[in-house]
Formats: sequence, structure tokens, C-alpha cells
Amino acid sequence: MKRGLIAATVVAGMLVSVAACGSSDGNEAGADGFKGQKLTVWVMDGSNPPEWTKRVSEQFKKKTGATADFKIQQWNGIQQKLSTALSEDTPPDVVEIGNTQTAAYAKAGALVDLGDLKKEIGADWNDAFNKASVVDGTQYALPWFAGNRVVMYNKKIWARAGLKGTPRTRAELFRAFDAIKQKTDAEPLYLPGQNWYFLDGLTIGTGADLVKKQGGKWVSNLGDPKVSRAMDVYRQYQAFSTAPKNKDEATPQQADIFAKGKTGAIIGMGYEAVTAVKANPDIKDDIGFFTIPGETADKPEGVFLGGSNFAVAGMGKKQELAKEFLKIALSKENDAQMVKEAGWTPKSPALADAAKENPAAAAAAPAALKSGGTTPLIPQWAAVENVPNPIKNYMTAVLNGMSPADAAKDIESEINARLAKQ
Repeated sequence: MKRGLIAATVVAGMLVSVAACGSSDGNEAGADGFKGQKLTVWVMDGSNPPEWTKRVSEQFKKKTGATADFKIQQWNGIQQKLSTALSEDTPPDVVEIGNTQTAAYAKAGALVDLGDLKKEIGADWNDAFNKASVVDGTQYALPWFAGNRVVMYNKKIWARAGLKGTPRTRAELFRAFDAIKQKTDAEPLYLPGQNWYFLDGLTIGTGADLVKKQGGKWVSNLGDPKVSRAMDVYRQYQAFSTAPKNKDEATPQQADIFAKGKTGAIIGMGYEAVTAVKANPDIKDDIGFFTIPGETADKPEGVFLGGSNFAVAGMGKKQELAKEFLKIALSKENDAQMVKEAGWTPKSPALADAAKENPAAAAAAPAALKSGGTTPLIPQWAAVENVPNPIKNYMTAVLNGMSPADAAKDIESEINARLAKQ
């Protein structure tokens, strides 16, 4: 969901020979024929909740006799690090890849075809969740989790402001923020200027696309008036916050800010509640969630369906063992645990009951169903999100007073240059 530093052309160049050179460990002895082996699994910081990790590790050990070695990675710079790792003779066996990055690695030949495994364990997965794992009709990854942002709020602060219930429209939400500002000493909303996935959701809500085809090639669509309207809504939200206009939600972690108990709300993912409680256990009972309300009560604010896929390295030597891991990690039992523990949106009807056990998942569901979407699922898109992300620079420029149209003109050449790289 968050991105690092490497151009798509570099990805392709580093991995061009992966498909030809990759090989399986050749062990066909079955799930119990891997005793004593170690499987390296790269997961991103914050992705694997503790109870899910414990269960998967124990089940994997019991079934295969092998050990799952989870290696935590940081989002900053991950594309460069992952591209390098996947091109080496001893890559990580299983990797977490952001759902908007998968196409680039698949096109580069870095990933194993998992079509048969998808049929075996994911026949009922929602197409909206699975489509980011499929490139040119081939299943190069499997969806691990996905979700969308909600309003995470501090019940005590809202009560001090005299607020009852939760807003059903954007205007009601802004009035609630204003009440907190006027009646308490808390900050109504912590929203840094570069939470661009929230902006992406607002853009999805306008019906706009961030790219368009022009002359047979992909180019920026940031100058679309619909995108400008989305940025104007973001500017209205950000006016209730004193957060820096040139930072994102991870710098510092907004959940850590929320944990201090002096913030009315953040726009975040359900798992951020776990982060906040870890930083301050006393805040646990003060946390509530509700769907981000839209202009009218019948349609929530647009949201980005962000998430991650699991993939198997094409150069990996333990591909059969990696598939055994995925059968366990993505079982209905463990998918349900992800929903309950981290608040992710269910990816199949079989997980509906699990969502009822997590308030964040329940709050996320209406927007996911009515107004959810993703960034463009094209291989070139990964390069657009590289550091420095030009869309973040656009946001800061607008928040500092530049018109959306002028700010778009300033960065569209950079976006187009990135999209043009093959």
C-alpha cells in the first residue's frame, strides 16, 4: 500500500532473467516432506498481527515440519530492496507485495504462476480483491488482505464536545470537528498533508481516474477538474488539523499521535487501533470507528481499497514449500483471523461473520461496497508511487495555496515520464 524507491524500468532490468532461471526445490514428497527446512517470508511492518502470525507458524510447523521465518520489512525503499532480493540466487521464498505493485513484478518475470493454488483455496474470493493479483490472465500472486480507511475517533473527546451518535454526511462530520475545536482543548483531526491514499479515495468518489490513455500511451489525468474537486475536499478536511502539510501519515505514525489522547479523530486503517493501543493501553476503550460519510447519507466517501498480496519468488528454491505455506496462511480460518484481529474487509462471503467481531471492519464495509476502488492496475503505476511521490508534492503545493490546476501542471511531466518507462 505504501511505496519505495525504484523505477519500473529498473525493476524490469534487474529481473529480466528471473522467469528463465527460477527453479523449484523439486521436493514432491508431500506436506510432511520438508522437516527441518526454513521458509523465509517477507512481510511489511504492521501487516502480520501477532495472533495470526502465531497460529500460522504453529500450523505450518505441524503440517510440514518446517519453520516459517518472518522477516519484517519497512515500506520506505521497499521496491528497490525487493527488486534486488528477487533477482538474487537466494531470494526470500514468499513476499508480501502491495496490490498496486504486483503488476510491475509480474511483468518483470519475478513471480511464480499460482493459478492452480488459487483454484484450490480461493474459489470464492471476491473478484474485486483478486484482480490486483492477475496480470494478462495469469495469477501471479494471491490476495492476502485489503481494506479501506475509516474514521477512528476518541469517544471521550467527542463526548466532551457534546457529540452524540456519529455523522452520516460530510457536512455533519465537519460540524462535529468544529464542535471539538470550539468546546475542547483537543485537535479535532490529525491529518498530515500527504495522506495521499485518502486523496485517492476522494478522487475515486468523484469518478475520476488518475491516468488516461492518450495517443496509445498512459499519461497523467491529475489535471481533471474532478481530481481538483477531490483535492478541495481534502483541503477542507485538512483545515481542521495542525499536522504538517509536507508529511504523510507514517511520518510520524498517526496512530502514535492518536494514542496520546489529545486528538479527536484520524482517517486511518483498522489495524492502526492496534498500534495506538500498543503505544498506550489505557486508550483501548476510548476508540470508536465509523464509515467516512460522503456528501449524502446514502453514499459514503470514496475509499481506496488498499492491501497486499502474497507471491512466490520465481528464483526461489523452495516453491513447493512456499505453496504449502500459502495454503495455511490464506485458509478461511486464518483469513477470518486477519479480519477479526486487524479489521480487514472480508474477501469472501464465508468471512462475513468475522467482520461482525471487529468494529473497524464493520465500519469499513459500507464504503468498500458502495464507493471503493484502487489506483490504476497497470505495471507502470508502481513507478508513479516511487519516492519522491509526485502526487504528495502536488498535495503539499495545494495546501500551501497553489491552485489544484497549477499544482497539477507542475508535476504532470514527471508523472508522464514515469508512466513512459517500460
